Amino acid sequence: QVQLVESGGGLVQAGGSLRLSCAASGRTFSNYAMGWFRQAPGKEREFVAAISWSGDTTNYADSVKGRFTISRDNAKNTVYLQMNSLEPDDTGVYYCASDRRGWRTVVGPSPADFGFWGQGTQVTVSS
Repeated sequence: QVQLVESGGGLVQAGGSLRLSCAASGRTFSNYAMGWFRQAPGKEREFVAAISWSGDTTNYADSVKGRFTISRDNAKNTVYLQMNSLEPDDTGVYYCASDRRGWRTVVGPSPADFGFWGQGTQVTVSS
């Protein structure tokens, strides 16, 4: 059974940084693209970033380009989201997700591309 466990969330002031981690288990991590989504109170879940199975290709939501960086360590079965220059609008629950199919280079922004989800980690950015 695939399990995704996020960590690294917290409270930070605007302009600060956080690094989220997502540890995966239950299948061959390196075969699958990974993504991050977030959901603010009262809003729909939205795409943040994704990375190909190899790590060579990334894509980002326009709202986070230049501030967030997604990366992966296939030896550690972990995907990361480095978040810099955080803004209050970045507040929400951040979810890690694993591609529904293997070996894809580009996934997202649709949540339907992803078949497994973590429980989420709260990120709160104060002004």
